[in-house]
Amino acid sequence: MRLVTVVLILLLVLIQYPLWWGHGGWLRVHELQQQLAQQTEKNTNLRLRNERVQGEVQDLQGGTAAVEERARYEMGMVKDSEVFVQFVSPNSTAPVNSANVPGMNGSTRGQVSAAPLRVVPNPVSRSKQELRDLDKKARKEKAAEAKKQQGAAQ
Repeated sequence: MRLVTVVLILLLVLIQYPLWWGHGGWLRVHELQQQLAQQTEKNTNLRLRNERVQGEVQDLQGGTAAVEERARYEMGMVKDSEVFVQFVSPNSTAPVNSANVPGMNGSTRGQVSAAPLRVVPNPVSRSKQELRDLDKKARKEKAAEAKKQQGAAQ
C-alpha cells in the first residue's frame, strides 16, 4: 500500500512538471501574455506616431501654410509687417530657447502665460518706405563710386 502511494505521488509530480515548467506550461504562457501586452502597447504608440507623422507630411505637401506655421511657432519667425511679442516670466532673466533644452519639444504653441509682456521689434523688419530709402541710398553710393572710378581711370 505504501509503495502504491509513493508511486502515485511520484507519477503526479511527473505529470505536473510539464504543466508548470515545461515548454507550454503555465509560467511560459504567463510570460508570453506579458510580452504580448507590451508589444501591443508598443504597436499602439507607434501607430499613433505614424498617424501624426503622416498628417504632418500631408500638411507639408499641401502648401506653405504648415511650413509657415512651423517657422512661426518653432523658430520664432515673423513677417515684415509684424511685431514679435514674447511673454517673459517674472523670475527668469533671459528667455529660454526651448529647442536647446532637453525634454522640451521645441514648440510653445498653446501655452498661456500670465507673465508681463515685453515687445521686441523685429530687427529685420523694415517698412516699405525705409526699404525704398535704403535702395536709393545704395544706388547713389554705387553711382558715386562709379564716377570716382571713371575719374581715376582718366
